[in-house]
Amino acid sequence: MGGKNDFLTPKAIANRIKAKGLQKLRWYCQMCQKQCRDENGFKCHCLSESHQRQMQVFGQNPTRIVDGYTEEFERTFLEHMRRSHRSSRVAATVVYNEYIADRHHVHMNSTEWATLTEFVKYLGRTGKCKVDETPKGWFMTYIDRDSETLFKERLKNKRVRSDLAEEERQELAIKRQIERAVEETGSGSGSTSVVPDLPPPSEKLDASGGKIAFALATSSKALNSNGSAPSSSAFETVENEKETRSGGGKKSRSDGLNALEELMKEEEKAKERSNRKDYWICEGIVVKVMSKALADKGYYKQKGVVMKVIDKYVGEVQMIESKHVLRIDQEELETVIPQIGGLVRIVNGAYRGSYARLLSVDTGRFCAKVQIEKGIYDGRVLPAVDYEDISKVMQ
Repeated sequence: MGGKNDFLTPKAIANRIKAKGLQKLRWYCQMCQKQCRDENGFKCHCLSESHQRQMQVFGQNPTRIVDGYTEEFERTFLEHMRRSHRSSRVAATVVYNEYIADRHHVHMNSTEWATLTEFVKYLGRTGKCKVDETPKGWFMTYIDRDSETLFKERLKNKRVRSDLAEEERQELAIKRQIERAVEETGSGSGSTSVVPDLPPPSEKLDASGGKIAFALATSSKALNSNGSAPSSSAFETVENEKETRSGGGKKSRSDGLNALEELMKEEEKAKERSNRKDYWICEGIVVKVMSKALADKGYYKQKGVVMKVIDKYVGEVQMIESKHVLRIDQEELETVIPQIGGLVRIVNGAYRGSYARLLSVDTGRFCAKVQIEKGIYDGRVLPAVDYEDISKVMQ
């Protein structure tokens, strides 16, 4: 016969059945890894000799032990998030209940966080998860930083940079064509010939085939009746032709410049048509939240930085003051104009995607004067860009 606490006794089996489910967190001792079912049991455990020994160990270096439990709790919690909810937005309570279903997990009462809300805010503040508070509670989205995901992200960025480089090459080719057109126009006007086009001289031959005389076949008035040299009327004709051709050269130069201006205007219009989109939000810019629905949360007219763009029209905005991350549609956001001399990004229009320096603002026309920095348009000044087409860059 075994003892009264034998493994197969009815009491031992009943105790295992009772301990199978979730118990109250305040009756769990992490140092001893023992779950008590009620307050009396937890009190008895605290008075036991084994618990007293563990408390002596804890008293020697409490900070290191709590930090170890904190690190392990965070690591295993994020590991569960990565496996179960890698790319989905899920309620924090759902993830926590799934995590504590394993009775051997590190319990939260042994960490530096007293509540789940504090832990969720910590994950959002450190950038490990994207969190947002809703009327239904806190929701979390895991930020995947695995090597495979980072590799795919680098490939995507490389493709984007390749597309931008190809666009810059095309723009540079167009610019070179314009410069060649200017050079050809200038050289063509400066090399105008001052000698009139005359027909080839006609030769008269005698009966023996020898050359006896030749004359320029200009006109019947160019020679005297006795075949002498041409009179002054011929030279007057040449001077008139000179003036005519010189005037034509000036006219062709002005026509060339007009054609060049028209070409540049057409290029600007083409870029405006191709780069003007109904979505403008992009990463790295500062925006202002204009959603009155978020006024009770204290976000109305507060500024934030766009951390990520989702489906072109929705941005994940990290508020500058509270560091909270919100997911907001661009319809509820507006651009921010920095101080004079500040760096902006052109978010829409012909020069979309370019970075520029703010030179001045026209409050009456709601536009600004900017100068592009870097790229093939470096130094180009845009005299009137609408407020909604530029936004401050977070540096």
